[in-house]
Amino acid sequence: MSKFNIDNDAIRQLAELLDDTKLTEIEVAAGDNRIRVARQGTMVAAAPAQAAVSAPAAPAAAAAAAPSDLGAHPGAVKSPMVGVVYFAPEPGAAPFVSVGSTVAEGQTVMLIEAMKTFNPIRAPKSGKVTQIVATDGHPVEYDEPLIIIE
Repeated sequence: MSKFNIDNDAIRQLAELLDDTKLTEIEVAAGDNRIRVARQGTMVAAAPAQAAVSAPAAPAAAAAAAPSDLGAHPGAVKSPMVGVVYFAPEPGAAPFVSVGSTVAEGQTVMLIEAMKTFNPIRAPKSGKVTQIVATDGHPVEYDEPLIIIE
């Protein structure tokens, strides 16, 4: 049986990275060693020894409550994938939409970059953009509210 040393500093750094990026899980591998930090179960798992330790509670939990409330809004446009959101077609260009913009159903309202591919996110209905929830250039999770169209 091989001895597996848990690097507590690495786990702390990964937990801080989760908070900074608002991701729900991250995994790092080096050789046969693997560290996975996940917010959902607040567990940190390491392999191959299968050791697990509790991750510190996230102070961003209160801040994350507001976007999840917006997810229930009938006009919420939610992310169909995990990736990085961009509100303009290229750096320095005008954004696709802003608060107060009127959009038509099917109109591109933003891009999400996933695996080096830019995916257009289209308005599911016509209306007025009343709120932009996501932050340009930041990661988003699947089903996370991005904008509100009323």
